[in-house]
Amino acid sequence: MQKSFKENKPTLYVISTPIGNLSDITFRAIEILNEVDIILAEDTRTSGVLLNHFQIKKPMMSYHEFNKEAQENKIIEMMNEGKNLALISDAGTPGISDPGYEIIKSVIDSGFHVISIPGPSAILAALVVSGLIIQPFTFIGFLPRKQSDMKKMIETYQDRKETLIIYESPMRIQKTLNTIYSILGNRNISLSRELTKTFETIIRTTLDKAVSMEHNPKGEYVIIIEGNHNIQTHFDLSIEEHVQRYVKQGHSEKEAMKLVAEERNIKKSEVYKVIKIDS
Repeated sequence: MQKSFKENKPTLYVISTPIGNLSDITFRAIEILNEVDIILAEDTRTSGVLLNHFQIKKPMMSYHEFNKEAQENKIIEMMNEGKNLALISDAGTPGISDPGYEIIKSVIDSGFHVISIPGPSAILAALVVSGLIIQPFTFIGFLPRKQSDMKKMIETYQDRKETLIIYESPMRIQKTLNTIYSILGNRNISLSRELTKTFETIIRTTLDKAVSMEHNPKGEYVIIIEGNHNIQTHFDLSIEEHVQRYVKQGHSEKEAMKLVAEERNIKKSEVYKVIKIDS
């Protein structure tokens, strides 16, 4: 049990930083950044701009996707010496489609505190102005780059009722939208780029129109996609179709049969007999 502010332990502060407009940083984030011994930054040059703007003069140490394993022991060693550290990414909340999870888990496993200093997040910033249903939602993050893997992942979400959120590079936005449209069909979507910045752009449209648009090749995109509100209930499906729906969502056939039995309130053996007969 972590009693964050009642136990005096070395702490890793996970600090959200602005996703564009520097004024979006919180007073508390500035306060903690001024107090810690070391700041772990994804890119020290990018974070240096932020720290210089707020006259924060603390040593930085790089922590990113390509050196995270090498840096882990050094970080734990510093915390064993009683040092407090801050973890920041280039923008937004560390760990959300950025490095962070591994060191956070390691610090927890080592018995130290991990405290969140909340703030800007592109997920929520884009979602609340999308005009689509806000909750529930599922954050998917970046899709796989390999086309076959991308298709497979999108297919697992095609029957989901909740709003979907995807991050995408401006260089791949057109290809990704085409793939999403080919699998999910026409749905309402929102495309946000350059959030909180001078050239902030939010396009609220449909997938069929989005694929024919010319998209700006600058600035990371947040794609918000309407959930599937035409999904069939299990009453509309045969047992075999019901099982296949779960298989398409990524479940093994064994898991799918168990889920179908639970949902239909029948024995798993009944589902097994139908699948065996049909196969």
